[in-house]
Order: sequence, then structure tokens, then C-alpha cells
Amino acid sequence: MTENPADQPAVQGFSSADVSDVQSMSYEQARTELIQTVERLEAGGAGLEESLALWERGEALARRCEAWLDGARARLEEVRAQTQQSDQPDA
Repeated sequence: MTENPADQPAVQGFSSADVSDVQSMSYEQARTELIQTVERLEAGGAGLEESLALWERGEALARRCEAWLDGARARLEEVRAQTQQSDQPDA
């Protein structure tokens, strides 16, 4: 999937979702809003333009959560590697 420039709508004639604040969110903030966004989409009732904006924001929130989890995974692997090195007797 190709990324759209921030100043271009995803679909001609429709406005894009505002995702400018997503990169500054904590994992918990992004996850909570992502859950709420999915619930709103699943409930239905939103118009096409609102649904597209919710979808775009949800995608950005999911990417933010994934970035946090990737960072946490990398830190855990680093700590495990350090722990394994310190647990091995010197040869």
C-alpha cells in the first residue's frame, strides 16, 4: 500500500484524517484510541467520508502501537543478550 502525502486526500474529493498527533502518543493512548476507533467502525452508522477518516486514523494508530511494541521487543532482546553474556563463565 502506498502512502499518501499529508496534504493529499486518500480519495479525490474526500478530506484526510488528522493524524498529526499520533506520533507523540504513548502506547496506551494509541491503543485506547485504536480500540475506540474500531468500535465506531464496527458499529456502523458513519457516512463514507467519516468512515474513511476513521480508517486512516486507525491505520496510523495501529502503526504507532506496532512501533512501540517493536521498540519494546528490541529492548527486551538487548537485555536478554546482556544477561546471557553475564551468565556465561569466563573461558
